[in-house]
Amino acid sequence: MSINTEEFYSVLASRMEASAIREILKLVQNPKVISLAGGMPDPKTFPIEDIKEITQDILSKNSARALQYSSTEGLPELRKCILEHLAKGGNNGELENIIISSGSQQGLDLVGKTFLSPGDIAIVELPSYLAALNAFYSYGGELVGVPMDEDGMRMDILEEKLIQFKNEGKKVKFIYTISNFQNPAGVTMSLARRKKIIEIAHKFNVFIVEDNPYEKLRFEGESIPSIYSLEKNGSVISLGTFSKILCPGLRLAWILGNKEIIRKMAILKQATDLCTSILNQLIASEYCKLGKLEENIKSNIQIYKKKRDVMLNALEKYFPKGATWTKPQGGFFVVATLPEYIDTKEMLKEAIEENVAYVPGAPFFADGKGQNTMRLSFCYPSEEDIKEGIKRIGNVIRRK
Repeated sequence: MSINTEEFYSVLASRMEASAIREILKLVQNPKVISLAGGMPDPKTFPIEDIKEITQDILSKNSARALQYSSTEGLPELRKCILEHLAKGGNNGELENIIISSGSQQGLDLVGKTFLSPGDIAIVELPSYLAALNAFYSYGGELVGVPMDEDGMRMDILEEKLIQFKNEGKKVKFIYTISNFQNPAGVTMSLARRKKIIEIAHKFNVFIVEDNPYEKLRFEGESIPSIYSLEKNGSVISLGTFSKILCPGLRLAWILGNKEIIRKMAILKQATDLCTSILNQLIASEYCKLGKLEENIKSNIQIYKKKRDVMLNALEKYFPKGATWTKPQGGFFVVATLPEYIDTKEMLKEAIEENVAYVPGAPFFADGKGQNTMRLSFCYPSEEDIKEGIKRIGNVIRRK
C-alpha cells in the first residue's frame, strides 16, 4: 500500500500550484513550436567570452575564496559596484541598504516572508507579475488588485481601496508595483503617478515594493526617476537583477531599502540558503569593475528594440480588428487584449496545434479576470519567429 502524501503536506505546500508559465514551457519543447511565452533573455546578449575569461582568472588566483561560504548580505565589493551603478540613476544607498539575493525571485520571496502573515493584504497591479503573486500567496497574503491605464496603477482607485481597508480595520502591508515596462503589460508608471503613490503610502503608513528589473532596458523616451529615488522616508523597497542586463544563469539580484528591513531580510535569508554563490558574485563584481556592464546594456537595448518593433509591426499586420495591445517603450513584453468572448486559455490549445505559444493573461490578474488577454514576449525568439508567431496567433484568432 503506497503512502498518501497529501496527508503530510504543510499548509503552504498544499496551497501552492505550479506556475502557469512553467507549465506552458513544458508544452513547447517541440522545436517546431514558436514560443512567445517565456520571458527568457536572448542568449546573444550573454557576454560568454568575458565570463569565461573572468571565471578562469578568479579560479586561478582566488579559488579558495571563490569556492567558500560568504556573508548572507553578499560580497561588499559587489554591493558597492551595484550601488555605484544605481547611483547614476539617483538611487543612492550605503552597504547596509543592500542585500544580494539568489535571483530576483528570492527577493520577492523575502518580501513575502518579511511582511506577510496569513490574511495580510498586499496591493498589486492588474495585471501583475505572476511569480510575485505566487510568492505573496505562498505566505497567505490576500492580494487586492488595482487596475492600470497607460500611466500605470490608477491612484484614485488605490486610494479608495486604502480608505476602505482603513475603515474596515484591515492592515495593508505594502503596495507592489513594477514601475518600468511592467511584466506583463509593458506599461510604465508616469512621474506624476510615482509622486502620488509616495504621497498615498505616507498618508496610509504603507510600504511600497518597487520591482525594477527592466529599468535600464529603455528603447525610447525620457528616463523617469525611480520611486525609490523620489521617496525620502525609507518606506520603499527596490528590487533589481542582473538577469536582464547580464545573464540569468548567475542567479544574482539585489534588494535596496531601509537598513532595518534589509537586516531582517538577511536573517530570514539565512534560513533559506545561508548565502548566494560567492563564485557568481565574484564574476559579476569583476565584470562591473572592468566597466563592461554599461556596454552590455547598450548592446542589449539595440537587440531588444529591434525585436519590439518587429512584434508591434506584426501585430498591426496580422491581428484582426477588435484586438488591442500595449506599446512598451522598453522591457520584454506586450499584452494583447482580444474581444471578451475569447478565452485565451482555451484558445491556447488551438495555438499549440498551429505550433505557436503565448501565455494566457488570467493568471496575471489577482481578481481572477483577464480571460481575454495574453502576454507576448519578444525577448527570446528571433525576429523571423516573432513575425511568424504573431501571424499564426492572428490566424487562430480569426477563426474564433
